[in-house]
Amino acid sequence: MKLHLYGPFSLLFSALFAAGFSGLALAADSAPAAAKGPLRVHPQNPRYFTDGSGKAVYLTGSHTWSVFQDFGSGDPPKPFDYPGFLTFLVDNNHNFTRLWAWEHAKGKRRGRDSAVHPLPFQRTGPGTALDGGLKFDLTKSNPEYFDRLRSRVIMAGERGIYVAVMLFEGWSIENKTDGGDNPWPGHPFNQANNVNGIDGDPNKDGAGAEVHTLAIPQMTALQEAYVRKVIESLNDLDNVLYEISNESGPFSTEWQYHMIRFIKNEESKHPKQHLVGMTFQWAKTQNGRNVDLFRSPADWVSPNDEGGYKDNPPAGEGQKIILSDTDHLWGVGGDSVWVWKTFLRGLHPIFMDPIERDTPGLVSARPAMGQTRLFAEKVDLAAMKPRNDLSSTGYCLAAEGREYLFYQPATGPFHVFLPAAEYDLEWFNPLENQGKTGKALQGGGWIEVVPEFPGPSVLYLRRR
Repeated sequence: MKLHLYGPFSLLFSALFAAGFSGLALAADSAPAAAKGPLRVHPQNPRYFTDGSGKAVYLTGSHTWSVFQDFGSGDPPKPFDYPGFLTFLVDNNHNFTRLWAWEHAKGKRRGRDSAVHPLPFQRTGPGTALDGGLKFDLTKSNPEYFDRLRSRVIMAGERGIYVAVMLFEGWSIENKTDGGDNPWPGHPFNQANNVNGIDGDPNKDGAGAEVHTLAIPQMTALQEAYVRKVIESLNDLDNVLYEISNESGPFSTEWQYHMIRFIKNEESKHPKQHLVGMTFQWAKTQNGRNVDLFRSPADWVSPNDEGGYKDNPPAGEGQKIILSDTDHLWGVGGDSVWVWKTFLRGLHPIFMDPIERDTPGLVSARPAMGQTRLFAEKVDLAAMKPRNDLSSTGYCLAAEGREYLFYQPATGPFHVFLPAAEYDLEWFNPLENQGKTGKALQGGGWIEVVPEFPGPSVLYLRRR
């Protein structure tokens, strides 16, 4: 796996330190601290997580399709360089990733073969599945799957990275593309592929949407047994979040609500409890609604672009923690400007990263997430709220009267509103990784500020 980096991230630390950003400087060769947890919703500022220390925890980072299961052409597909991926995250100062969980064993997706290894069920037979392998026994868990899951979560935690453990995958049960890319013939719940008599397509439409509903109690019980096994494998680990499913259609709403409640109930029997998320629902014929995410019993959500999350993100109000994921906004898209806008609105930007592509927008997003994390750790984030009204640009995080972050996504002067006091001033250029201290700023109403750099700029102010 070839990992493209935006230059050594240690150069950013050096540049910031040289510019006087001593609160942001990190030792480039220091090992990241292990992830602490389990994470909770911050009791004073529910836009953010906390690890129990009282500090707000901000999550941001890249994820990619084969980060957990090997996924691609070949049977089995080429192994993914997971240690290299973790190094890529650390080098870019990320502290979050999603562990994708595909449900089908083999099929086509977007015209490409998509063999997946391993799956959570043993292939014992008797009998041959549609892909030529032995049929699955859905009552027998596959140790390789759960051992790998535990190992990868541990490895991430040791490097300070939190993981959203995905449990189900909407692309594995539906024919979401034209041209015969339906993965359903390779799914263990296809009646032709298991020894248990489970038929995940009772209406015989050639897809398995019913798998992500509560229509078949025996099937739901098997899914609950799988989720219970995941919980038993990971409960003692601190760096875990749960995600029910990636882009299951709106038909899955009640099933996802059920699974959220099931996880919370099961974990109540164990020493540790972890937060559970629900993410955007996508189907070929109809998208889900963000309101169904916010009405859910989930602790965190990832919405679609409804409401402006792509271009002008709405301010997080704390109803749910929002991990704004480019996967649900563009598929593949986003850039540095999107990252900073998202951060300044009290949200957590996460990035669907194709890894081997290096278009300018994608390349700029990777270090931008690390930059925002540095600022999130510099400020008293637990006290910060998005205050669009305090900047002519509309982008401000403020602990009003004490500490401010402003963002200019375009170029040129802008205006900020400050109470009467004197403020230490620091500028930061996200695209060039350059920081610069400036003269103290006197507040007392609306003030014009002139960035030290052309293009997008960050202004940090702290009351003396």
